[in-house]
Amino acid sequence: MDQKEILPQSNGVELVASTGDITLQNKSISPSSSSDDEGDNGLRGYFETAQWTADGTTILTYSSSNLISGYIVPENLLSPTATRPLKLTPQATIQLPEPSNVLVGAPYFQLTEPWTQQLLVSSQDHPIQLYYLTSSTSPHPASCYPLTKVRSETILSATSLVWPYPGTHFIAGSRNLLAKFDISRTGEEPILRVKTIPSERHLSKGGGVGMRGTISTLAAQPPDADHASLVAAGTWTRWVGLYDFVGSGGTCAATWSIALASTEEARIGGDGVIQTIWSPCGRYLLVSERKSTGILVYDVRVTGKLLGWLSGREALGNQRISCDVFPGQEGSGGFEVWSGTSDGTVKVWEGVGSREGAHSPAWSWGAAQRSTVGSTCVHRSGTVVATCSGSWEFPDDEEDDDESLPQSGSSNADSDSGSNSDFSRSEEPWMRRRNNESCLQIWSISNEDSEERRENESGQD
Repeated sequence: MDQKEILPQSNGVELVASTGDITLQNKSISPSSSSDDEGDNGLRGYFETAQWTADGTTILTYSSSNLISGYIVPENLLSPTATRPLKLTPQATIQLPEPSNVLVGAPYFQLTEPWTQQLLVSSQDHPIQLYYLTSSTSPHPASCYPLTKVRSETILSATSLVWPYPGTHFIAGSRNLLAKFDISRTGEEPILRVKTIPSERHLSKGGGVGMRGTISTLAAQPPDADHASLVAAGTWTRWVGLYDFVGSGGTCAATWSIALASTEEARIGGDGVIQTIWSPCGRYLLVSERKSTGILVYDVRVTGKLLGWLSGREALGNQRISCDVFPGQEGSGGFEVWSGTSDGTVKVWEGVGSREGAHSPAWSWGAAQRSTVGSTCVHRSGTVVATCSGSWEFPDDEEDDDESLPQSGSSNADSDSGSNSDFSRSEEPWMRRRNNESCLQIWSISNEDSEERRENESGQD
């Protein structure tokens, strides 16, 4: 708490574009999804994830109403004469019939080439599906990639996906299994299967070898000069594994548990890995968990050895909170980590990888009020950052009663409104949940402010 109070706020961050609070809008972003939202006790969808496309021209979002949206960045985003914040509206939407476990855009996405505007989604008990963002609001998938059990032909749900460059193959994660697909082989099973434990049929379920559990996240290491790259996999059982799908056919390079490092050494808590992400140089691996107050930092040159942790990153619930990395300034050492929190704040850590132990955030700013910032995405230019906020909560009984009194009183003893108010108080708690503020926002970052802040820090040292 003390650290949070003295954390410097940035004066170089400016809101340049926003969708506004979509939970307060009269209609959902997609007309086809409004009927579903109205049927769910009048709740509107909120943003869950956001990510930049490969060319940096579009932001892909996924909302709780199963809606995928594509927002093209305005050309006058950073124009000094533009009226800010600019209004963001989706240029393309895809209404999925069922919730998706994961969304990933093509690594060759180009706004000027419609055939490249592809994305992969995975839903429960369905094959992995490929959609074109330029399609109609409720399109059919252009391609499907089934993942089934060999013996029973039961469909396995892909719980994580990674689609590395150049995009000829993608890797899916499921329970105790990694699968590599050829994007050109539509309707076919994976070309390679890698079990994360020796056998599921044995009583010991792997006998302590490998890592057991559902693969919750995947991340591809930036390739080196020899095009070598490892894939980092994280599980809900708090394990991390490194696999080589480029040169060794999915060979496991290393696996280790993060439970002791998280709870005893760093003391940041945790209840399952929600993201693995590599540093821009590919030497360091960041591991974040749900119900945690920090992010673990590993140097992959020493397998399983904790280098340090990023403190003060509150992710206190089960909701996914994704962070992003960006190369550090020349001469400063390390790299930057940008992450949202469950209290609506975006925090930035500088010089990550250059020190051991606890690493406090350098600065922060408030991106949302009473809502979780689920995604923080730094543009490859480093000049703008996209954030999406959104969450829901159960109101307290006392708070709900206090809010219902003025609403019923404003109708001047209307019998109908009074009966509705009594009915709302008699509902079960799960029927009275409400959405918090949900926005997609783009912020401009002043490099001059960052340089001045570093000079002040070095002067204090």
